[in-house]
Amino acid sequence: MKRMFLGKSELMVPNIALGCWTMGDLSPQEASKVVNNALDLEIDFFDLADIYGGGKAEEIFGKVIEMDPSIRERMLLQSKVGIRKDSYDFSKKYLLESVDGILKRMQTDYLDVLLLHRPDALVEPEIVAEVFDELQKSGKVRNFGVSNHNPHQIKLLKSYVKQPLVANQMQFSLKHTGMVDAGINVNTKFDSGINRDGGVLDYCRLEDITLQAWSPIKDGGDIFVDNKNYPEVNAKLKEIGDRYGLSNAAVAVAWILRHPAHMQTVVGTMTLERLKGYSKASEVTMTHDEWYEIYLAAGNILP
Repeated sequence: MKRMFLGKSELMVPNIALGCWTMGDLSPQEASKVVNNALDLEIDFFDLADIYGGGKAEEIFGKVIEMDPSIRERMLLQSKVGIRKDSYDFSKKYLLESVDGILKRMQTDYLDVLLLHRPDALVEPEIVAEVFDELQKSGKVRNFGVSNHNPHQIKLLKSYVKQPLVANQMQFSLKHTGMVDAGINVNTKFDSGINRDGGVLDYCRLEDITLQAWSPIKDGGDIFVDNKNYPEVNAKLKEIGDRYGLSNAAVAVAWILRHPAHMQTVVGTMTLERLKGYSKASEVTMTHDEWYEIYLAAGNILP
């Protein structure tokens, strides 16, 4: 499993992380098998959020730690805060209470990484700075980042917070390629030339902020991998996969990992065989031509 620094932190993380959105659907015993299988594959970075299953995912993960407290030091835990019913909230009281809730549910004293989940239109960056300072000083959070933020939103936070923002989790897949489309289609009249994220890919590369790609095998809400409604891209994924001994899903992940931004891909399976397949993508570096062949087979265009 290839490893990389997470942003400007001292954390060495695998380039594939396990997203635990659906862990709340498992029993503690089933979840323990998932976590230990991931650790056996050297996938020791686990991504959660307080809204996943209304906190159930974190609660079940906490049961895994309760069953074997020593396992905590073998893993890196990341969770996200800021989404509440019908609003986003970066107020001091809400953020601090949310983190306390996460730690209680997960039965741990600290998070390795905390992300602000989605931008709060009413954000007061000086308040966020106070929260980060308090969480760091108390030892509850060791590193901080954001999710679904554009460059100016990150710049605003950076102008107040003392801590480096080490990650920005963004949706990215073969069927959700906005982060690269706008750059490829600069100064064209194609819809794919519309800049919807403020150039976040290049900004994060310049600022040494790790992009974490979520939903790597989805087109919006649909899984496109091995879906008969997406014949062209799956034919190409199989063609490339046969060269490297990878499943179609693993090729879709390897495509993300091939980008020189050194993204970390968040995969969301709770199945051992799928996780094994994903893990094989970590070490594969497809060619320049293969990357573009897959990009075009997914329905993307070149000007």
